[in-house]
Amino acid sequence: MLTDDEWMGIALAQADTAASMGEVPVGCVVVAADGTELSRGHNLRETTGDPTAHAELLAVRAAAPRVGSWRLEGVTLYVTLEPCVMCAGALVLARVARVVYGCDDPKAGGVVSLFEVGRDPRLNHRFELTRGVRADECAGRLRAFFGALRAQGKK
Repeated sequence: MLTDDEWMGIALAQADTAASMGEVPVGCVVVAADGTELSRGHNLRETTGDPTAHAELLAVRAAAPRVGSWRLEGVTLYVTLEPCVMCAGALVLARVARVVYGCDDPKAGGVVSLFEVGRDPRLNHRFELTRGVRADECAGRLRAFFGALRAQGKK
């Protein structure tokens, strides 16, 4: 079985794919309890014009048919950036067992930075959380992407 670092490497490759398309470089991979990869995803908001086309949601949508259920019990989701509130809510609803992410998102993070979706005892499901896996690499991709945009005068 692959380690958290190795799975995050796959998510980072997805982030690179997103960046090559002009998308914010966020990548994700969903893994079954037995270590089988179920799906991969990367941001596609700009490409699709869909505000919900975040890496996590796309990967979760692709994983569900592979599992044969909307319940992704026992599944681990690896993502390069802390999930936002929308994505964290979807992970709770999908019954994801564990979320592993790279770097914190102080402006929109929904599992540590701004909220604790996924650990709130008022919700009907909670997931295990591991943060900071290859954080410097994950953050570096985001800094480079947004730095290039600023240099172009786009943001």
